[in-house]
Amino acid sequence: MRQDGFEQIADWSDAYENRAHVPGFDRFIDRWAEAGAKAREKAGPAGSESGRGILDIAYGTDPRQQLDLYMPSAEPSGLAVFVHGGYWRSFGRESFGHLAAGARAAGYAVAVPSYRLAPTVGVPQITADVAAAVTLAADRVAGPIYLAGHSAGGHLVTRLGEEAGPLPAAVAGRIAHILSISGLHDLRPLLATDKNDDLRLDEQTAAAESPALRAPRPGLRYTAWVGGDERPEFIRQSALIANIWLGIGASTRLVVEPGLNHFDVIEPLEDPDSPLTRAFLGA
Repeated sequence: MRQDGFEQIADWSDAYENRAHVPGFDRFIDRWAEAGAKAREKAGPAGSESGRGILDIAYGTDPRQQLDLYMPSAEPSGLAVFVHGGYWRSFGRESFGHLAAGARAAGYAVAVPSYRLAPTVGVPQITADVAAAVTLAADRVAGPIYLAGHSAGGHLVTRLGEEAGPLPAAVAGRIAHILSISGLHDLRPLLATDKNDDLRLDEQTAAAESPALRAPRPGLRYTAWVGGDERPEFIRQSALIANIWLGIGASTRLVVEPGLNHFDVIEPLEDPDSPLTRAFLGA
C-alpha cells in the first residue's frame, strides 16, 4: 500500500494518553471498582480459604505483593493469571477480580495479583513482582499456565514469555499461551512522555524492559489483542510484538477488534464464551 509523505509523532505524551481520548472513561474505572469488590465478596473473607477462592495471598513482604486466587467448581484444568494495567502507577487486584469469571467458568483457577507501583519502585522491580506472583500461584495450582495482561499488564506478562525471562525454568516451561491486551512492548517511546516522571526509565532500562528487543521462548504461543478504536501507538505496539516475535521463533497472532477502546476491550473476559476469553485460554 502506497503511503505519501513521512509521519512523525510530535507529542509523545498525547500519543500514549488514553483517558483524554475516551469520553466518560471514568465510568469504566468506577465499574471495575464495583464489580471487583463484588467478586472478592463472593470469593470469601480476606485470609480465608473457601470453595470459591482465596484472598490476599502474600508473595512478598510489601502490602501490595499479594494476589487473589479464584477457584473453579471442580478440579482446575490449569492456572490462568490476569495482570492489571495502569501504566505501572495505579490500580490493584481489588478492581479486577470480576475479569476472572470467564476463565473460572471454563474450569481454570485464576490468579489476579497486585504489584508495587511507580514511583515507589521502578519497572524492573514491578516485573520481578509479577514473576514472583505467578511462581507462587503456579506452586498452588498444577497444569498448564495461561497468562493475560492489560496495557502495562500486557507488558508484564510478555516479559514472562522471554527466553531469558524472570520466571524459574520449571514455571516458564508450563506456559501454554500468553495474551497481551493493548500491551506496551517497546518502552523506549515512553522516555519522551510525561509518564516517565514517575516511571524514571532511562535508555538502558527502557531497552532492557522491552520485550520487542528480546527473544521469546522457542515455540511460545502468543496473541497480541487490541481495540480498533485505541490510540494508534497501542495498535502499532501490538502489531510490533506479533511481527518481531513471529520472526524469531514464537507462534504469534494479532487481533484488532473493531469498535473497542482501551477500556472496554477487556470486559469480554467476564464471559467464558467470548472470543477474548477463548484467546486467553489458547483457543
